[in-house]
Amino acid sequence: MVEPDPDPSRETPPGTAALTPAQAFDALYAFCAPALVRQTYLLTGRRELARESVERAFQLAWERWPEVARDRDPAGWVRAAAYEWALSPWHRFRPRYRHPEPPPSDTADRALMDALLALPAPHRRTLVLYDGVGLDLPETAAETEASTPATANRLLRARETVAERLPELSDPGTLHERLTVLASAERLRAAQPPAVRSGSERRARFWTRAAIAFTVALIGTTALTLRTAPTHYEPPVPPGETVQGVPPRVAPGPLSDKERKLRSKLRKELLPGPERLAPQSR
Repeated sequence: MVEPDPDPSRETPPGTAALTPAQAFDALYAFCAPALVRQTYLLTGRRELARESVERAFQLAWERWPEVARDRDPAGWVRAAAYEWALSPWHRFRPRYRHPEPPPSDTADRALMDALLALPAPHRRTLVLYDGVGLDLPETAAETEASTPATANRLLRARETVAERLPELSDPGTLHERLTVLASAERLRAAQPPAVRSGSERRARFWTRAAIAFTVALIGTTALTLRTAPTHYEPPVPPGETVQGVPPRVAPGPLSDKERKLRSKLRKELLPGPERLAPQSR
């Protein structure tokens, strides 16, 4: 006998079917990606980097989809990943991001973007999350991995810096409206969900093959080392020492007149020796 589920909220409503992982991912992407691209643009001031950051964040989400799908806030998980990628300091060394992009056409938008980019990255991220996205202080602190007092201090300093350059934005409500207008002024489009999923799968296959190739190379190198390594200890040959008192070797030189005369004399004279023995008959 099968007992009924004690939690009625887990029952599937009649007439509806459970979403597949791809459908759930596409629904999250359609809900979050457009706004997330505009938010990331406020962080970086670069349109292409904003699209790349969001696409990379959703690729990571698809690679870890079981974990992201069970997360309490999947949208917050993807947003944190996109912000981390967008604010990475390594982008300054990439050739495509060495030169600044064209600023916003509107003068007020351009002044606000310059004020945002003048902030330190942690202050800018805190300002965008709190005054742009609309998170409360504890949520902003949790997403930026900082304490609540530190997050409040960053927010106040960011507001003061922006207000010094743009006094008309000293009111938080006005600042929120201007951030929304600035983010919406640019026509930023995100990639399609199937393209993001296929890109994530290609990246996963690439790194899997790279890991396999590295493992095979490591095993081959280890086997070759074991094959060619010596099996016993061979003491090193000590260096030679100089022996004292031995005269140096002298190469033979030309003969003198006296030596040549002696050699001629010896060649002419018969050498004395025993008499020749002859057999005798008996």
